[in-house]
Amino acid sequence: MNTYLIIIIAIIVGRFAIDLIVDILNLGCISEKLPPEFEGWYDEEKYSKSQRYLKENTGFGIFSDTFNTIITLIFIIAGGFNYVDRIARSIHGTENGTIITGLLFMAILMAGSQIISLPLTLYSTFVIEERYGFNRTTVRTFVLDMAKGILLAVILGGPILALILFLFEKAGSSAWLWCWGAVAIIQIIMMFIAPYVIMPLFNKFTPLEDGELRQTVENYAKEQNFAMRGLFTMDGSKRSAKSNAFFTGFGRSRRIVLFDTLIEAHTVPELLAIIAHEMGHYKRHHILKAIIQGIAIMGLTFFLMSLCFGNEQLFAAFKMEHISIYAALVFFGFLYTPVSMTLGVIGSAISRRHEYEADAFAVETTKDSASMIDGLKRLSVKNLDNLTPHPLKVFLNYSHPTVLDRIKAIRKTAEE
Repeated sequence: MNTYLIIIIAIIVGRFAIDLIVDILNLGCISEKLPPEFEGWYDEEKYSKSQRYLKENTGFGIFSDTFNTIITLIFIIAGGFNYVDRIARSIHGTENGTIITGLLFMAILMAGSQIISLPLTLYSTFVIEERYGFNRTTVRTFVLDMAKGILLAVILGGPILALILFLFEKAGSSAWLWCWGAVAIIQIIMMFIAPYVIMPLFNKFTPLEDGELRQTVENYAKEQNFAMRGLFTMDGSKRSAKSNAFFTGFGRSRRIVLFDTLIEAHTVPELLAIIAHEMGHYKRHHILKAIIQGIAIMGLTFFLMSLCFGNEQLFAAFKMEHISIYAALVFFGFLYTPVSMTLGVIGSAISRRHEYEADAFAVETTKDSASMIDGLKRLSVKNLDNLTPHPLKVFLNYSHPTVLDRIKAIRKTAEE
């Protein structure tokens, strides 16, 4: 058997096994006893509901992952990629250039993936999320979101992919450097234009009306010398009852965005603490560090990707009749999985540390640890968060510390 095929199957099965073990361990950490920190915040029925939500989501996640893993293995072993390549070549023909053929190849794969995942997405949205009172997405909104996503993939993703294929075809051994530089520049440009062009395609952003909250936030931003373009609410309630807040934009184009569901559920001091936390990410340079980290990983990825081109044994593993750059990009993704998982674990650890630092900034600048803690508790209860995840689950997958760990750290910061 082809060595690359053995490696790729081992990677796919190994990744599946790790996720399955972690999910089983995580379910084993479910405790019927409410953590003392949340006494008075959860009643017995609400806490039981949060555990049922975790169990159902985890069970469905295991089913979905099992289904997708089996489909992927069958597709690889049966030579599915070669069949797709034949279709793409029959439509366009490589004599007219391989870039268009590559775009067709990718488009067919993406369309097939979307079709296969659609029933799972529908069930998650309209059955599980609906059952627990979260879903507010209408069929119309769901269809429009999908159509807009496809349109953006064609308008933005298509040209970027074409550029990558062109550079790898024409730039020789330094192609990965050119791709790295080009995509990094595009990514930075998107940070500036996304809040004004892309995000409004999916949600409505409305300037926060005058009142106590707006005045409190603006005064706080001035105290912290934090320049921003504006304070907005977003109609997150059109899709889900869950809450969130975030910053978007870059430089002085930064804007604070609050979900309308967040404003409905929290007091002004709690909202200020949440915003102060997000502001802390900027003040502690977490955003810049994340950008640098992302660009560095991108460079590593393009370099490793360049090593896969022209590898006959790799293409033989997928039963390919023709060697191509566009197919190599896909096959590289399988080999890159262990690297991606390792970088993900490291990135999550850094992110968790940054969350602690942002919490500390919020407490130190607002002098109101109680509101920060109450805001976190209310957010956790509203979103039915898992209060006691398994440590391995946190280590591998959590970009944020657990809410109990965050509260503990906040109390320590306040005492100091």
